[in-house]
Amino acid sequence: MSGKKILAMGNEAIALGAIRAGVRMAAGYPGTPSTEILETIAKHNDGRIHVEWSVNEKAAMEVGAGAAYAGARTLVTMKQVGLNVASDPLMSLAYMGVKGGMVVVSADDPGPISSQTEQDTRTFAQFAKLPVFDPSSPEEAYRMIGEAFDFSEKYATPVLFRPTTRVCHACASIELLPDVEVEEPEGFIKDTMRWVIFPRTSYQNHVKIEKRNAELSDILSEYNGNFALNLRADIPEEAVSGESISEKGVSQNDTSRGDFPRKGIVASGISYAYTREVMPDGVPLLKISTPHPFPEKLAKEYLEGVDEVLVLEELDPMVERELLRIAGKYHLPVKIYGKLTGHTKNAGENTTESIHGDLERFLSRGNGSLTGDTSQTEKAVVEKTAVKAGTSQTQAPELPVRPPVLCAGCPHRASFYAVKKAMKGKKAVFCGDIGCYTLGNAMPLDMVDTCLCMGAGVTIAQGLHVIEPDAVDFAFIGDSTFFASGITGVVNAVYNGNDIVLVVLDNSTTAMTGHQAHPGTGKTIMGDVAVKVSIRKILEGIGVERIYEADPLELDTAVETVKKAAEGKGVRAIIFKSPCIAVAKPQRSYQVAQDTCRKCKVCIRQLGCPAITSEGGVVKIDPSLCYGCGICSSVCPFDAIKVCANNENRGKTGTQKTEAEKTEAQMTEQEGM
Repeated sequence: MSGKKILAMGNEAIALGAIRAGVRMAAGYPGTPSTEILETIAKHNDGRIHVEWSVNEKAAMEVGAGAAYAGARTLVTMKQVGLNVASDPLMSLAYMGVKGGMVVVSADDPGPISSQTEQDTRTFAQFAKLPVFDPSSPEEAYRMIGEAFDFSEKYATPVLFRPTTRVCHACASIELLPDVEVEEPEGFIKDTMRWVIFPRTSYQNHVKIEKRNAELSDILSEYNGNFALNLRADIPEEAVSGESISEKGVSQNDTSRGDFPRKGIVASGISYAYTREVMPDGVPLLKISTPHPFPEKLAKEYLEGVDEVLVLEELDPMVERELLRIAGKYHLPVKIYGKLTGHTKNAGENTTESIHGDLERFLSRGNGSLTGDTSQTEKAVVEKTAVKAGTSQTQAPELPVRPPVLCAGCPHRASFYAVKKAMKGKKAVFCGDIGCYTLGNAMPLDMVDTCLCMGAGVTIAQGLHVIEPDAVDFAFIGDSTFFASGITGVVNAVYNGNDIVLVVLDNSTTAMTGHQAHPGTGKTIMGDVAVKVSIRKILEGIGVERIYEADPLELDTAVETVKKAAEGKGVRAIIFKSPCIAVAKPQRSYQVAQDTCRKCKVCIRQLGCPAITSEGGVVKIDPSLCYGCGICSSVCPFDAIKVCANNENRGKTGTQKTEAEKTEAQMTEQEGM
């Protein structure tokens, strides 16, 4: 395979790079934008790699640590908020160290595009005192992940690897390299002083870590992922070799370095790739690939050759702060601009267009001022920047806003509607969680009053009920999230005698992140049959005495079930079981009988299903979107929504099923699992 070129997504490139580097254990929890990494490893696994979806990120980190203790190269994957869940073992691992190379991929999500926060893993690395690698492209990520494993093994430390969404989901041509020869894991060697964490040991290890990181700063100044370039007409070969300004023999006072000898750009991560697209020739550029420990020697050398620097990075001003620290430490007369000075935005992701604007403003300033006169030479460079960025062309119109919604036929819509109908006129609070069902907050359902983080809906409902005991507090949670972080919240509720109604939305998959398996599905990421962990039995074991099960697509029954659960005290649980439309094929579709329809639009106003539209006052159901859930038929007050005539004997209806249909539906659900 080596020498072959393939088109790969960034996450695929990271996975293939890890396989090439000899990874033996890969564990994680699905979370956009990181999910495809583990799926790719599973796809290309030849049997030598143990691959698992762990129940949450903390479990994945600890499983990975055990494998690394035994000398195996280990990859642990998650998104940035998942790093919070895994932080407890990770902070201790930073002190303990590892034997086999251990790389923790924490994919950041500037924007954010599909996350609760814009937290920056680089800052977390600094907090945890761990090295972090920050790739700028899928190609670099493929090579860099192997270097991260080498680095981890050489210095016996976990290493954080921080791709961002635009690196994870970009596609590029990757040249496959030969596999790295890695020795078989030695196995676990008992050593109490190394593997058992005591306060005295932690103090000693802390001292060692501080000394090590200072040494790594010098070592990383020579790392080929960090380099300084003095760009000319074309991209020089130094970009590959990492040759620095001093290696090119350019002194601080050399005036032959282009039109802007005293202005420079510093870029990190994907911002470096954007900068290369629009940056004019002749401006010194410093690339930072290892934000911590920071390559101080290289940065000092670079700063000595410029008077002004613009820092381009996502999300925290981490590189900017490091440059300010170095400038102060060595008394360098250089002005540093970026997020802290308001010259670049301090939230959201960068783009080629935004960086073009940042560069244009920075390079056109006279004498360091924001409004100074612009020389003819400066104007020429700015114009060249505009041409590179394509901004001299007519701007394309903005894309229409497309807010996320529950899919047509999603059983969660039926579950929310059943609870809403059952609680009409009563004081109730609906606590949501992380997953597709967060979208239940959108109108017209409006059924998610709180959403904080995974598993928090169960415990927030408890806190709310303590203060307002006259309300009925519902906690919605998905089946995958229940296993990931919901169980402890239910234990807390039972133990402390809290009154909540737990609603488990069991759609037999981890839907939002791409339909991954979990302990309740009865299969693993490798497709092996596994023990199917029963949510009902877990609840019974915890001590929940009132447990109801219902199919939300049987609306009348679902509503009555909610009414029963809402009465009484203690923890009551409803398990709404209906497979996600992505894992259960549609059995029928519905249509609007125009001769019966009164155009009241109740179906649209109450459900918000994207398959139901109104054109010129005529209500229609798009057959290409309809999955035949039948809830619209149950809602219509005039019985104007019917099963399409060409498939009326297949699958489910909205509220009634024959025994044959029930059997077929159950088989479909089992197949979806």
